[in-house]
Amino acid sequence: MASSSSSSAVTERRGIPGSQFVEDVQTYLNQLGLDVNSALAFLQERLQQYKVVEMKLLAQQRELQAKIPDIEKCLEVVATLQAKKGTGEELITDFEVSEGIYSRASIEETDSVCLWLGANVMLEYSLEEATALLQKNLDNARASLEVLVADLLFLRDQTTITQVTIARVYNWDVHQRRTQQVAATAIAQE
Repeated sequence: MASSSSSSAVTERRGIPGSQFVEDVQTYLNQLGLDVNSALAFLQERLQQYKVVEMKLLAQQRELQAKIPDIEKCLEVVATLQAKKGTGEELITDFEVSEGIYSRASIEETDSVCLWLGANVMLEYSLEEATALLQKNLDNARASLEVLVADLLFLRDQTTITQVTIARVYNWDVHQRRTQQVAATAIAQE
């Protein structure tokens, strides 16, 4: 067999280490200076690290997927307020006071809105500033989501490569033991 180098280079993506596809297990073990059990332990540890990172990325993805519709809803509300501006009409709406509790409100013409920024901070913005800020936040959230999806795809590839490597190392070890056993049996019969 040729070498243990992979067909695609071992890379890193945003702190996620890349995995190496092992073509020749013996060369791979020699390069690492490990025996089979140590190599399997190392690979299992790497697999567990990938699973931990995957859980964190999936949690971030869920947060962003929940945040994007909220930002879009806020943009719609600000757009509605801008559309009603100058018409002299009141806007009648229901808003959520608490989870599952709504109240009806009559909103007179306004030039500003208060946006909840988090960490117990709320600021008043003009309608134009609020639209710009919300649009920027929406664009950032969508871009972050795209990066997270790419990270998850990369991570899944690395997990698959590691699982295949574990299987190859294990199977190689089983084959080596059987070969040694057959050789020992042949020597004993002579």
